[in-house]
Amino acid sequence: MMFSSANPGSKKRGHSSDTSIKINHTREQISAWMFCAPMLIILGVFLVIPIVMALWVSFSDWSGRGSPFSSGVHFIGLGNYDSVLVTPGLSQSDFGTAIRNNAWYTLLVVPLQTLLSLLLAVMLNRRILKAKGFFRTAFYFPSVTSSVAITVLWLFLFGSTGSINAVLSWFGINGPNWFNDPRGLLQILFSHLGVSQGPALLTQHGLLGISWWDWLSGPSVAMFAIMLMVIFTTSGTFMLMFIAALQSIGEGTEEAAIMDGTNAWQRLWHVTVPQLKPTIFTVVTLGIIGTWQVFDQIYTGTRGGPSKTTLTPAYLSYSAAFDNQEWGQGAAISFILFVIIVVMTWIQRQIMKDRKMSRRKIAYYEALKSETRGLSNVSASQLRGKGNPDVANREGKNHE
Repeated sequence: MMFSSANPGSKKRGHSSDTSIKINHTREQISAWMFCAPMLIILGVFLVIPIVMALWVSFSDWSGRGSPFSSGVHFIGLGNYDSVLVTPGLSQSDFGTAIRNNAWYTLLVVPLQTLLSLLLAVMLNRRILKAKGFFRTAFYFPSVTSSVAITVLWLFLFGSTGSINAVLSWFGINGPNWFNDPRGLLQILFSHLGVSQGPALLTQHGLLGISWWDWLSGPSVAMFAIMLMVIFTTSGTFMLMFIAALQSIGEGTEEAAIMDGTNAWQRLWHVTVPQLKPTIFTVVTLGIIGTWQVFDQIYTGTRGGPSKTTLTPAYLSYSAAFDNQEWGQGAAISFILFVIIVVMTWIQRQIMKDRKMSRRKIAYYEALKSETRGLSNVSASQLRGKGNPDVANREGKNHE
């Protein structure tokens, strides 16, 4: 007679263990949601709900009085977006001016602050430099200083009788009235070349109520002064990000490149920069987002002047809502700005995404890795042989 070898008790124990595992898993999920609940509630109340309300306001004619959901507020669809983007008028021309100013601002600030922060990081990461902590603190200090305080300081420095013009006068240069000069930098250059009026093709056609000649005028002198201030205040933060990335690379790769006979520029461009690509992507992304959201410096320093040459979409949205009581139009501008930031970030991601390297570059990096491993082995053997005699004697005995 055959008997089953299965033990009923073992089946019960297996079933109970599975049940306990499920109970523990459920408890872990409940605990995780309980820990996340406060932050989710805060984000929902102070972020998600206001965004939904602002989206509704952008489709309505709310004037800022009473509730935006009251019966007196009417749904007007894309009317606010139409007045800003399509219908010719003051709203469209102001928005076009703001986009032009901010486009030049982003085009110049992001590359310059990225390049400056990278160069500062490379300089401060050198082993021969003394007092690294002092220089890092000095370069980073403007980033943690109030933007309002720095803007006020900049107004004094770049005033008509400020320190900057005083220094320029030493070299015989009559400095401009920086924050009151609406002339575009490229138009100033063209005027020195004898071109004071643009061709009819550029002056009679345009985009968003602004002629192509005005689009190509470049940033104004006032906006250029603000650019210098922003580059000065933001480079310190990005410098620390690059320093952290440089310290994670290691010295072996650079030593291997030196043995290959490369100079400092070749090591920076062909060895260091490719390994900093993730950090560069982060810095450029943060730079694009920050430059399209510039507000503090405009509000404190120029209020969009002179002649609207420092007007930006963020300040225009604020002005439309709080000054003109056109809250729907202000909300519409803010959502258009959000779309612009998303599109710009996506374009930048497509440009900087990883692509297949050529066989030559792959072979070069593999050779660097092998040389780095060889240098590490040589250094370790030298350390065992010279720096620690006991280890060397022990290895000699083992060999015998």
